[in-house]
Amino acid sequence: MKKMLAMLLAALLLLACASAASAEDAARLTIAYQYGLAYAPLVVAQTEKFIEQAYDGALEIEWVQMSSGADINTGVMSGSVDVGFMGVGPAITGISKNVSYKIFTNLSGQEHGLMTNDESLRTYDDIIDSYSQIALVNIGSIQHIILAKSLADNGFDPHALDASLVAMKHPDGMSALLAGSVPLHLTTSPYIYRERETEGLHEIEALREAWPKENSFIVGVAAIALYDENRPLYDALCAGIADAIDYVNGHVEATAALTSQYDGNSVEDEAAWLRLGNYDTATGGVEAMARFMYENAFIEADPGSYADLVFDNVRGD
Repeated sequence: MKKMLAMLLAALLLLACASAASAEDAARLTIAYQYGLAYAPLVVAQTEKFIEQAYDGALEIEWVQMSSGADINTGVMSGSVDVGFMGVGPAITGISKNVSYKIFTNLSGQEHGLMTNDESLRTYDDIIDSYSQIALVNIGSIQHIILAKSLADNGFDPHALDASLVAMKHPDGMSALLAGSVPLHLTTSPYIYRERETEGLHEIEALREAWPKENSFIVGVAAIALYDENRPLYDALCAGIADAIDYVNGHVEATAALTSQYDGNSVEDEAAWLRLGNYDTATGGVEAMARFMYENAFIEADPGSYADLVFDNVRGD
């Protein structure tokens, strides 16, 4: 009996050592992302473990939710974040400031809208003349840049409304609009769909065409060190995100069942809103966005060409 117990203990010790060695040998990846339906493929990738399946070896992924692209930039610079997903504008800003990453994939394009609870506000002239506040997610966000581009497209100074901007997270901005605390809210899915259905609100139509959903909204950035030093892991990342996007496009209801658990929408509403988005790995308008940002003082350094912004596997534009 003692001999059997000793053999069993030895086997358990070997198993524990093997497990510890396996954990030590596992590749590690920290992925930072944000909130909303634009990030739906990431919920799928995390749940279905598409990146892990694409990697030839043990892989441990830490998924971290952050509130802004600026936080992700800080994480990449500190080395605590390997991969981040953010608006294309903040991503371009990060590259222009020599944050050591490039765009490795597009994730989604989404509709944007500028909604108001004030019947007297119909045009940009009305908003400028009234000094009305506009809630959006952050100063320098992609929403801020889309607003600036829309102003420029309609013959206004792209910075004419900068002093009117109030930074609020998307759900907080919607709540403030509905409560009457702010007269205007610039937002994206799913909040724009809810607001368009709300009685007493109407849309400033001039903004809708500034950045159509066929263009990049959310992109993925990867640390240059990951690309240079661990190409198998980088390739698995690209393949896993591509598989997740394919899943969203091919399994809308199943995706909605996953994402609705996080945002409180019904599965039916979530599925309808997912169909209104554009989920694709190919970028759209990235170089044009970078050029606009440089020419209108959103970034100080010339962003260069498309090849300076993306890794060589990225298609689009």
